[in-house]
Amino acid sequence: MDALLFVDTNVLLDFYRIRNSDISLEYLKQIEACKDRLIITSQVEMEYKKNRQEAIIESLNSFGSPDWNKLSSPAIVADLQAMKMIGKQKAEITKQQKKVNEKIQMILKNPTNNDPVYQCLQRLFKNKSDYNLSREKSTRFKVRNLARKRFVLGYPPRKKNDTSIGDSVNWEWIIQCAIDSGKHIIIVTRDKDYGAIYKGNSFLNDWLRQEFSERVSRTRKIILTEKLAMALKLVHAAVTKEMEEEEDRIIAEVIDGFPGSPFDEA
Repeated sequence: MDALLFVDTNVLLDFYRIRNSDISLEYLKQIEACKDRLIITSQVEMEYKKNRQEAIIESLNSFGSPDWNKLSSPAIVADLQAMKMIGKQKAEITKQQKKVNEKIQMILKNPTNNDPVYQCLQRLFKNKSDYNLSREKSTRFKVRNLARKRFVLGYPPRKKNDTSIGDSVNWEWIIQCAIDSGKHIIIVTRDKDYGAIYKGNSFLNDWLRQEFSERVSRTRKIILTEKLAMALKLVHAAVTKEMEEEEDRIIAEVIDGFPGSPFDEA
């Protein structure tokens, strides 16, 4: 499909929720492969960097020391070889856990050298693409003015009690990229301010669909999805079953209410 791809911040932060590092890196590889199709804004970059550290800490909620008290043995079996092995494993686990914690601190402190997700996304944020609304482009002032206007008028996409024009900036740039490129648009987001999600399907907000039709084209397609795997398959990429299953797991966690989510506003 000849389309441009916009990936919202909340989807980028999900790379820290993926439990299999190989799958996470494969997603990043596929995104980078279509870097010249990506619609990017400095707004998305800011939101990602604003929430990155907290997303990492959130993903570590289930990472902790075992309850060693439950492995304490009564004196009658303390001399068993099995109990001695448990003691050795405890020491090894404690040693390795210390290494993991040290690595996490390095990722939080110095992502440029230690965080592969940050490294990949940084390359995308710096990519000199026609569809990257970086802080270097004067076009950003026009886009911001349009975003302020729609925000004041209450146009979507915006969340309840929203005080930021961020979503409006992203939408105005999506519209401009669609006009300039002549291509279809695919939006990947978990945000419901872009539309409704029902039984695993995403439906673009009625006003946004009408606006796209009037400002861009009545024949051009705009697709909304919460699944990055689906979007990548539409534009070019070979997505594995494991990648799809892992994303489905993450989405299920979001629906169930992922504990302590710090970036609902992202």
